Amino acid sequence: MAKKQNAKNDVQLLELLKAVLPKAVPDQKLAAKIFTACEQEINAKTRIGSFEKFCQGCDLPDLKPESVAEVQRQLDTSFGKGKVSLLPHPHKKAMSVEVVLPDEIFEGVIRVKSAEETNGEQEEEMKPKFAPFPIALPGDPELIWMLARPENKSTEESAIALAQTEEEFWESKTGQKLLRDRVERSFPEFIARAPGKMLAEAGLRRHYKEPEPVKLLKVLKSRRK
Repeated sequence: MAKKQNAKNDVQLLELLKAVLPKAVPDQKLAAKIFTACEQEINAKTRIGSFEKFCQGCDLPDLKPESVAEVQRQLDTSFGKGKVSLLPHPHKKAMSVEVVLPDEIFEGVIRVKSAEETNGEQEEEMKPKFAPFPIALPGDPELIWMLARPENKSTEESAIALAQTEEEFWESKTGQKLLRDRVERSFPEFIARAPGKMLAEAGLRRHYKEPEPVKLLKVLKSRRK
């Protein structure tokens, strides 16, 4: 999901540049060069990220010829034949990877994983750990919606994901129907009506649809016997 979200952010950034650059840069040729350079940089970042993720997540049970050949086949499919070199290191239980493209070179290492490690990683991916993610509106900071976010995402990243999810909700068929029925386009209405699956796709959980007021605890004085 994170990869999908990052790709969406990159697309939005390119769309924004396409709209802003012609207005900010009078020279249209220069604006086109800037846009092309940004597009190439974003595409390069995406390719590097995909390559690094492949190396980290590749299931390499051993360094037998058939296992190495399977990794070679996967990389050849992505980058083309003749561009990928693999070098096994039996004593390190790892394999070096080099991808040579016309404009860049990728280098990485794929580590041999036991069946226990592979199953453990899959189980960890299926059961992400969540942290509390309380939300309040600027106009009423004492009313709190209790949400949850993945531990590997910051509150800022989760807030961005939540805002994007809210926008997608109101643009959906359900959201458009609610607006036609004169439902107010607001955060309380969104968080109460958004499907749990939609929030889960953004890496979020909703514990309560209704906000709870902040409770101030009174410090009790200890009683002496």
